[in-house]
Amino acid sequence: MLSISHGSWLLKPEKYLNNFMADYSKKIKKIKLVATDIDGVWTDARMYVTPEGDFMKAFSTYDGMAVSMLKKKGIIVAILTSENTDIVLSRAEKLNIEEVYVDEHEKLKRLIYLTKKYEISMDEVAYIGDDVNDLPALQAVGFSALSGNSPIQDQFTPDYITKCHGGLGAFREFADLILSAK
Repeated sequence: MLSISHGSWLLKPEKYLNNFMADYSKKIKKIKLVATDIDGVWTDARMYVTPEGDFMKAFSTYDGMAVSMLKKKGIIVAILTSENTDIVLSRAEKLNIEEVYVDEHEKLKRLIYLTKKYEISMDEVAYIGDDVNDLPALQAVGFSALSGNSPIQDQFTPDYITKCHGGLGAFREFADLILSAK
């Protein structure tokens, strides 16, 4: 497992990734589908509630750009979240993500479904999550990651832990790592 600083991955990832890439480049090069949780990865895991009872979440535009970069390389992006919210659907629509599963409580089963749909293996799937409901998916994929603020870092050792926290570019950092091997 490797973790690099926020500033480093934005400026010169190759300098810090050479040793890591030597160990994991074969795994990363196989990736054809990147699946992601939302809360705690794309967001800071907080929900904002207005006096009127409306819910709001903040998303990093860096993560949105990562989706575009992955798709340009032919990598499928899938969102799997246990939350049942229109906010995620709206964000996914804006980013043209077709594989969006809200209120998904069986993430591993959904990943298996996607591997069959796209005729790929679990070794060709990368997944980034942050909490206990992500564990079965994290344990089954070819390349796994936790966001830097994940509360389960002592329960699971992924292939990678981002330095960036959820909502502050964690997904972008993960995507940049994958793209650097392509």
